[in-house]
Amino acid sequence: MKKTLIALALAATSALAIPAAFAQSAPADNGGWFVNGNVGRTAINQGPYDNGHDTGYALNGGYRWSLAPNFSLGGEVGYNDLGNIRAKNIFNSQSVVAPGKSQLHGWTAGANAHLDLSPNWYLSGRAGLYSWTGHGMSNDVNPVNKGLSDTSWYSGAGVGYNITSNLSVGLNYDYFDAKKHNVDLSTDMVSASAEYRF
Repeated sequence: MKKTLIALALAATSALAIPAAFAQSAPADNGGWFVNGNVGRTAINQGPYDNGHDTGYALNGGYRWSLAPNFSLGGEVGYNDLGNIRAKNIFNSQSVVAPGKSQLHGWTAGANAHLDLSPNWYLSGRAGLYSWTGHGMSNDVNPVNKGLSDTSWYSGAGVGYNITSNLSVGLNYDYFDAKKHNVDLSTDMVSASAEYRF
């Protein structure tokens, strides 16, 4: 009886150890749902807003599919507000007296990629369509303040650190194209981000 119990115990232990051994050699699943947010410095480097800057933010969510143990690719949608940048006087680089602040915000829909360099460090990239609404000064001899909306594109890249398997922080650079009727509100954003993966 004792030999039978010992044999059953060894068999049970072996049966439990086999899945654990396979789990260690199986690739990690780095896909799934995610949400992230960015806050950072925005800048416009052309026209009456040349070298102007403000604070902007972006919120995104989506899903990534694991294509390799260290690479995932997916889709994302989001919203951003890229701040209000004051126009400059073309003669002396001081703020203009008239209300000439830019306004740019909109919705994004595109692709999102994640490449793990190590268990903790990763590179990220994103690109897609940008449906924007803006308000700004035209780049003319006599600037005119215009309200505009259109669909264009955005792209960005970043580097980050996985604090846990679900939570990471990062630094990012993003570019949002927004040009129409001689008004160029295209904006760069350098930001810090946090992402949670479900």
